[in-house]
Amino acid sequence: MGKKSSEKAKKLSGAEGFNQYYGELYGQRWEALKTSFEKENQPVEYKVTGAEKSYFLDSASVLAALCLPLKGAENILDLCAAPGGKTLVLASRMDEDAKLSSNERSPERKHRLSVVVETCLPLQISERVQTSCSDGSTWCTRQTECFDRILLDAPCSSERHVYNDPKYLKDWSLSRIKTVTTEQWALLSSAYRLLEPDGILLYSTCALCPDENDEMIERLFKKFNKDGTVFELLSPSPELSEIEGFTKITLPQYEKTKYGYQILPDVSGGAGPIYFSIIKKLKSL
Repeated sequence: MGKKSSEKAKKLSGAEGFNQYYGELYGQRWEALKTSFEKENQPVEYKVTGAEKSYFLDSASVLAALCLPLKGAENILDLCAAPGGKTLVLASRMDEDAKLSSNERSPERKHRLSVVVETCLPLQISERVQTSCSDGSTWCTRQTECFDRILLDAPCSSERHVYNDPKYLKDWSLSRIKTVTTEQWALLSSAYRLLEPDGILLYSTCALCPDENDEMIERLFKKFNKDGTVFELLSPSPELSEIEGFTKITLPQYEKTKYGYQILPDVSGGAGPIYFSIIKKLKSL
């Protein structure tokens, strides 16, 4: 890192650096976003017919999981699944002969995920959901092209939580973004290798930083398009009828970005933030 870059990184840290960095990214909108962060987001109830318990999650998370097309899918993977909300949305939508692998690398979080699957899904669905504890970034070293649908809700900067937690805000720095994007890229490139030709991958984060969102998809283009295996980006077409009866929800609005879509809480009733991009892997040329 050069001297100027080092000085900039040192300056852009803590609450002041956080506000300066995101203020430059979002301009006048940053004040509205911060105001929306300070308001408590009301989660929606998701209760699958026949399940023991309900689950409560952000409506933006429901929308993102709803945007992964599942009709005709047989082998589905939720690569970073804990605490389990998106797994429930996928499981409740999948075809009767489909199977879902729901993975989490942390043993503690995987245990929580397993409890959610057992208590928030009826047996006829939960018996087709297999939970596992594995590092998703290395899964591709054991298998390739074995899932026809993948949801990757990647670990991210989670700026809303940072902003609302004085400790995390004090410790924030640009180096954190670099660390997170390194992890995201390892997961995304692994997920892409696990995806079958003609399969669909939905990449999502709850981050505001473009490095973690559109720039990840751009990096995927640069990495994989040169070897003849290309992909195309799909437009979202969420069908509320697929989850009718499980939740009373008004789907939040989403905004187009260069490679995906973003739900921001200042214009979506407090939902989000969520970024997602829908990637269809095409057969090799």
